[in-house]
Amino acid sequence: MNKMASIEIMRGVKSVRDIELTNKRILIRVDFNVPLDEDFNISDDTRIREALPTINYCIDNGARSIVLISHLGRPKGRMNEFSLKHILKRVERLLGKDVVFADSIESAKTLQESLSTNNMVILCENIRYYEGEEANDKELSAKLGALCDVYVNDAFGTSHRAHASTYGIAAFVKEKVAGILLKKEIDSFTKALANPPKPVLLIVGGSKVSSKLGLLYNILDSIDKIIIGGAMSNTFLKAIGFDMQKSLVEDNLVLEARKILDTAKHKGVKVYLPVDVVSTDDIKKHEHIKITPAQDIPVNYMAVDMGPATTRLFSEVVRDSQTIIWNGPLGIYEIGEFSRGTFSLAHAVSDTYAFSLIGGGGTTDAIDKTGERGNMSFISTGGGASLELLEGKILPAFEVLDKKQS
Repeated sequence: MNKMASIEIMRGVKSVRDIELTNKRILIRVDFNVPLDEDFNISDDTRIREALPTINYCIDNGARSIVLISHLGRPKGRMNEFSLKHILKRVERLLGKDVVFADSIESAKTLQESLSTNNMVILCENIRYYEGEEANDKELSAKLGALCDVYVNDAFGTSHRAHASTYGIAAFVKEKVAGILLKKEIDSFTKALANPPKPVLLIVGGSKVSSKLGLLYNILDSIDKIIIGGAMSNTFLKAIGFDMQKSLVEDNLVLEARKILDTAKHKGVKVYLPVDVVSTDDIKKHEHIKITPAQDIPVNYMAVDMGPATTRLFSEVVRDSQTIIWNGPLGIYEIGEFSRGTFSLAHAVSDTYAFSLIGGGGTTDAIDKTGERGNMSFISTGGGASLELLEGKILPAFEVLDKKQS
């Protein structure tokens, strides 16, 4: 199945706006997996804010109760640092109403049964405290299903996982629909991939070619140009004969990289690789930093960012594009000395009138550091989910939702 057929299937799921909610018990699978510091302060509440339209829609349309289910981190058992009680006050403040915390599925059920008024919002404890969540356990799925008349999935960031709260629950609920964010995500990817304004540019980075192979092969028929940066570009540069010295290279994928370059050429897709690089002999100390042509990296140095000539070249490619899909940072942007390439390209993308679709946690974080979030057309809330979608896969969470009548 090609990627556009997959996307059309996912676009065809019912939305929370397509059904009656009055006096019904609603369970919303949200993605409140937000970053917390050592004092449990939320450093970025974007994912909570993105869920508000769906929650408020259910409140405004007379839901009897609303249970919010989410994971936080990767706990091994009931670990306090991963408790959702740490985000309760932020959820209440953003919603503008009281939210009741339930420390278990059973207590959430008890709270529902004691309702005296409609619109109670219940935040349930971290669903990954239950071993059966990631195993898509049938018993856990049934317990979750017993909490609702309507299941709403609004957690795009976990939609590529067939877990109990994203997949298994659907077998135990009569109505299963997509939330507002989930629909917005799939509509934005459709805009970027189905008859988009041309030329279409893919910017792809990150550390490994292996994690992007599916994307690279699948998307070549849909794009006109591709910028390859970050550590993954080292493997491509080695594939065209450059000595990358101590740079991170996936040697077992050099031939695969060469094959991708040949395939792109055959399909008429222009590929842009770094022409110069910033390199260092020690990433941690980075006392010695040099800028050289990509083919002349000093002995025992490693490429850590693109150089100024590459930045200018890539920025020109961006300016000449009408649709831009970006997945993966283009250098070690977390270190100030090696962030210039990624940050410069973020500014270049923000300065265009192109439709820009940003996916991947590292890319989003880098853009946030430049202050350009508001100038991007759409920033996906899912890293792995967005990557699998670009690979042409049907995400499991969409498979189990009700479909609109054709």
